[in-house]
Amino acid sequence: MINSLPLIVKYIITGFIGMIPIIELRGAIPVGVFTFHLNYIESFICSFIGNIIPVYFIVKYIRPLFDFFGRWKPFKIIIDWASEKATKNIEENERLQNFAALGLFLFVAIPLPGTGAWVGSLIANFLDLPPKKAIPPIILGVISAGIIVLTLTAIANGGIQYLLQRG
Repeated sequence: MINSLPLIVKYIITGFIGMIPIIELRGAIPVGVFTFHLNYIESFICSFIGNIIPVYFIVKYIRPLFDFFGRWKPFKIIIDWASEKATKNIEENERLQNFAALGLFLFVAIPLPGTGAWVGSLIANFLDLPPKKAIPPIILGVISAGIIVLTLTAIANGGIQYLLQRG
């Protein structure tokens, strides 16, 4: 059934998986390769595009949503706690402020759950980084994480092929 899907549908689904928080491109690349049988470059490009689409909107527009939901006590407690956690160390250390973009890049580039573009964009917002300063390191981090995941996917795929041929 999956193999009968048109190629464009496989691209779109892979891109949408890349948009999902936590999963992001870290999960979309292997799904594109193993499930939809896309080649590595197609899977990477679709996953990358899907992963970066939400970045601008999060960096630019999440603060008004926080302000809106912050009017209700349960949300305000969570928002205030998260904001304080994200900004406390940065505000206290001027050297960290200078390296916020590098830290953002490294955070997003680590291909682990919870360290992707979504959380990086939220951190950038909490740190009041303007989109011009926040988006480039996030995009570079997504590219770096994508290359790492792509490499691991290729290694896994080679191992699977090897095992299938031996069996």
